Amino acid sequence: MHRDHAMEATRVSIGKSKLVYVLVADKKLRYEWGKSRIAYIGTTKKGTARIAQSVAARAEAILGIRGVRSFHARVITCRPRRNVKTWHQLERALLLKFKEMFGQVPLCNTQGKRMRRSKEFNYFAENGVQLMIEELS
Repeated sequence: MHRDHAMEATRVSIGKSKLVYVLVADKKLRYEWGKSRIAYIGTTKKGTARIAQSVAARAEAILGIRGVRSFHARVITCRPRRNVKTWHQLERALLLKFKEMFGQVPLCNTQGKRMRRSKEFNYFAENGVQLMIEELS
């Protein structure tokens, strides 16, 4: 039996199905304009089951990065608004701000490379999004 646990689940995201999650490595990863622990930013309409699938799908890629021994998923939620997919807008805002701060999207993201600003920061304060990224980095 191995000493370290393979997966851990908490009650953080129970109750909300539409949310954004961030996969954070235990080591800072190199980007064009700096270093960050963020390896992936994703969204789900299906709750925690989707996060577990994403962790399993990206485990090999993230753990294959030199020096990375482990990573964990962090959940970011927001209040719902009428006629707006806020979780989708929050993911876009995080990807755009990450790209502005580090020169590229997170290593395991394929979406967002050519993304341009539209109305994401009408719903979320740009400083708040930047603080979240800095805290996770």
